[in-house]
Amino acid sequence: MLDFDAAIEELAAAVRPLATEEVPLAEASARYLAQDLCARGDAPARAISAMDGYAVAEGATRPGQWLTVAHEIKAGAADPGTLSDGEVARIFTGAPLPAGADCVIMQEYAEREGSKVRFSEGYGPARHIREAGSDFRAGDNLLKRGDRLTPRAIVSASAADVATVEVHARPRIAIIATGDELAPPGSAFETPGALPESASFGVAAMAQEMGAQIVSRSRGGDNLGELTGLAGQALDTADCVVVTGGASVGDHDLARPMFGDAGLDLVFSKIAIKPGKPVWLGTSRGKMVLGLPGNPTSAMVTARLFLRPLLAAMQGGSASGQLRFLSMPLAAALPPTGSRETFVRARATADGLVPRSNQESGSQAPLAEADWLIRRPAGSPACEAGALVEALDF
Repeated sequence: MLDFDAAIEELAAAVRPLATEEVPLAEASARYLAQDLCARGDAPARAISAMDGYAVAEGATRPGQWLTVAHEIKAGAADPGTLSDGEVARIFTGAPLPAGADCVIMQEYAEREGSKVRFSEGYGPARHIREAGSDFRAGDNLLKRGDRLTPRAIVSASAADVATVEVHARPRIAIIATGDELAPPGSAFETPGALPESASFGVAAMAQEMGAQIVSRSRGGDNLGELTGLAGQALDTADCVVVTGGASVGDHDLARPMFGDAGLDLVFSKIAIKPGKPVWLGTSRGKMVLGLPGNPTSAMVTARLFLRPLLAAMQGGSASGQLRFLSMPLAAALPPTGSRETFVRARATADGLVPRSNQESGSQAPLAEADWLIRRPAGSPACEAGALVEALDF
């Protein structure tokens, strides 16, 4: 079995980013840039006020000295004018400085009488000016190819004064849930022996958070002919097929055989992790195929560990960038691990991470409360509360 880090390296090497397209900035949220994004001009384009107050020539201004308010300047003014000797300008935050001014005195220090103003002691030494180009210069690279357009990145892209961006296409995802025992939610408890099919709903939600389009979600019993048909249909419409269940080696584990007619080239099969040992990745007809365990909790853990990196890489992003583990304190003790690297579901509190008491792969109720995965190497000793552990947002 591969270890986790080696599997991620294999995944990253196997993925080819999807084609690119140009989209309006307003429709680019959560997309991945296909090329660097550079500023079209300086920001600010010219020196502007950082405060509401008065633009003055600092060297010619003394506390208590009466000066003439020559004019008023608002943000967006095309011509801020010029100051002559003995003049100041009323100015507002973001407004351009007039010629002859090199300082803005905050209005809190001003005493105004008609067209005259004087300033009390204590208004310096800050000048309250944002100099031209102090944020960025024309041609500066504000965002890089492969960056995701998060809400914060969208602000930077807008500031660059671009109307459209070149991004990678959104992956089209088909999800196939396998197993005779599965039934649609809302009907399972009415059928003896049936279980509500839940994994595909969580996997679909995670894929959508990553910018993917769910083009189909189907359910098939433990019948190779039926599943082969579903696999072919999924490959016809999707860039990536995700299969839940049927990933082990029993007589009814058909997740890989169902792609036999289409040809399946495995990237990896079985990873030395817990939960999620049966996870596998391959390609079929040029499409990515990811096999996840059938237990819903195992499916969600492995989707976080493998599907999110896979979808990022398909969109030109970094697979490993989706796996930023942080050092965080434990709020409760952890037992030793066995022979496989273990990902422990936990909840973040003010005191640190609290592992969920039920770590069974088939347990679904604790999932809603688990927002972090604690990464523990194989053979790790027990950890006491207060110890630092590596953790990944879940």
